Amino acid sequence: MAVVVRWNSSVMTNVMSKALIEKIRTRQACVSVIGLGYVGLPLAVEFAKAGLKTIAFDIDGEKVEKVRQGKSYIGDVSDGEVQTVTTTGYLTATNDFSRLADVDTIDICVPTPLRKTGDPDLSYVVSAVDEIAKHLHAGQLVVLESTTYPGTVEEVVRPKLEAGGLKAGENFYLAFSPERVDPGNVDWNTRNIPKVVGGVDETSTKVATLLYEQIVDSVVPVSSTTVAETVKLLENTFRAVNIGLANELALMCAHLDVDVWEVIEAAKSKPFGFMPFYPGPGLGGHCIPIDPFYLSWKARQKGFESRFIELAGHVNSGMPRHVVERVAAALNSRTLPIGGSRVHLFGVAYKPNVSDVRESPAIDIALLLKERGALVSYSDPFVPRLADSGLVLDAIDPDKALSNGIDCAVIATDHSGFDYESIARQAPVVVDTRNALKGIKRDNIFKL
Repeated sequence: MAVVVRWNSSVMTNVMSKALIEKIRTRQACVSVIGLGYVGLPLAVEFAKAGLKTIAFDIDGEKVEKVRQGKSYIGDVSDGEVQTVTTTGYLTATNDFSRLADVDTIDICVPTPLRKTGDPDLSYVVSAVDEIAKHLHAGQLVVLESTTYPGTVEEVVRPKLEAGGLKAGENFYLAFSPERVDPGNVDWNTRNIPKVVGGVDETSTKVATLLYEQIVDSVVPVSSTTVAETVKLLENTFRAVNIGLANELALMCAHLDVDVWEVIEAAKSKPFGFMPFYPGPGLGGHCIPIDPFYLSWKARQKGFESRFIELAGHVNSGMPRHVVERVAAALNSRTLPIGGSRVHLFGVAYKPNVSDVRESPAIDIALLLKERGALVSYSDPFVPRLADSGLVLDAIDPDKALSNGIDCAVIATDHSGFDYESIARQAPVVVDTRNALKGIKRDNIFKL
């Protein structure tokens, strides 16, 4: 008589997880990345370099085509790296999302901006999850890397993926692992930055941890997706709040006629209890200006007012206006008004030596100057053309800008390629928002 074996869900889950774990461990798994931006492309390249067959997805046909041609459009990834993994066949790029049915793991690395109302915009995440849901099958691992508010995986991602009948932690595995990319940082990259991982259950965490162990030197498992989501927000809120303190100190020092940079340099000589943060023209990039508001937004949903975060945001967002007031003071020292004066920005990227202008305070400064009638121009070796928020400008060679004559220079981004001695010498007045002219003593220099 035949014996009928009935498999319960826990047995099936154990079998599937062991099969996926074995595939990952032996590098037989086919992995995928959705979103080929500053996070997704480096991640996909690392997977491919580790010998994992990798399929990269993006709705942007231009990005897909560049990857297929072995070309990089991200400063932290070289053409050679992309060409090597595409030539060997370990990395392929596509906008055909039906191929998600062929992969074992899926990393979601899409943008998560804020709406103008300050609410989280999860439209990119939702679109990616909807595509995954169409092709989700038993035994797959799905990991969200996009920064978002605590609870997104449980409240948004999980219900959409489970709507087809499969259950997270039983039929497929679901986790959150926050991206920690720092564009332009030559010391810290995808491989050597520790990776935090939290799954919806113990097995999901285990599988996701093993996946990242193939490409990352250190993985830090946590107890849940919500903990992992909160970790990323704490990291960047910590930076935003402390930068806000440094910016407020800069505003105070301007009234006290004290050099804020000298104060910070002396304070950091203390070997304990102090960590230096520096003021600037405002916050930029895809994380620090945005992430704290994901946290405060979620807190408000639970009836908690995060006053500290909101105050830091208020201080930081006001810095571009302070810079414009410094420009007014600098021009006034030459009996010139802002209206009609030629103000030239040195740097428009949000940080040194990158081409990224997302949330760049230089854009806000330029818009405020134009509102007051200034004739605005800029130089930036990484941004040949600026088309953002109604601004449409082409970069001018720094030497040409100085020789043609300007009324005021503003160092908004301290790129390493600028000749700061020349700027200080040739510009009638300079507003230095980055302490780039440290050590140069001239009467025409106005600090933040």
